Amino acid sequence: MATTYNNLYLDTRKRLKAAGVEMAQLEARELVCFAADKTREQFFRDLTLYASKEVEDRVEELTRRRLSGEPVAYIIGEWEFYGLPLDISREVLIPRSDTEVLAERAILLTRAAGDGARVLDLCAGSGCVGLAVAANAPDCRVVLADLSEGALRICKQNVRRNQLNARVTCVQADAMTAPAPALWDFDVIACNPPYIPHGDLANLDVSVRDYEPWGALDGGEDGLDFYRAVSARWGTALRLGGTLIFEVGIGQAPDVEQIMAQNGFENIVTHQDTRGIWRVVEGTANH
Repeated sequence: MATTYNNLYLDTRKRLKAAGVEMAQLEARELVCFAADKTREQFFRDLTLYASKEVEDRVEELTRRRLSGEPVAYIIGEWEFYGLPLDISREVLIPRSDTEVLAERAILLTRAAGDGARVLDLCAGSGCVGLAVAANAPDCRVVLADLSEGALRICKQNVRRNQLNARVTCVQADAMTAPAPALWDFDVIACNPPYIPHGDLANLDVSVRDYEPWGALDGGEDGLDFYRAVSARWGTALRLGGTLIFEVGIGQAPDVEQIMAQNGFENIVTHQDTRGIWRVVEGTANH
């Protein structure tokens, strides 16, 4: 019996919900849109139309993949962050809404730095933070830096996709080592580094553990390796009074505040995310 797009969506949502998927409504819509090759607008317009058997089969296959743990962003190859559409692959972490706090702080600091502000997104992954800054802070220049070639490939695709080529460049850089001489004089360095303690990786949710790149998750023995390295080595890439701003894991803010203070950063402030978790730590360079 033929099914309308609306019923296909409702059925998918119900199955995802029953499996405990938090954002079942959003994910069901994304899966049906992808299966039918429709934009959101087309999907809403066509809700009462009947889906072809081919589309139904495709939704079934995609839903099974989702129920076995594969994240929707990897299934459909894209995700939205801070209003920007982004290409996503298994080479990069899926942008989380938690990270919007990091983007927001980086945008405000970049705007405050004025025209021509220079911003570095270190451990850029998909480039989501740096691109959000470039899109929302006029005239700034942004560098997306990551060690992974797969991540840089996605960064470049996302720069093109959001038509930000004129102001955003991509470079390979290892956050654990000192910056190359070409990386200097930034007003803002935003960094969302790997911060899961090594021993916790095996216990992560299957959707993260089995699908997302471990290199982007593993923060060493206590999860703080990158904070130590970046605070110690990357201050030189900031101009005097520039800001280093980190995303941190749950409960890590006090340790990261201390690491930044030990490395000479001043005016250290911590911000909560929408769930009340201390999520972003920032400090200014005084060298």
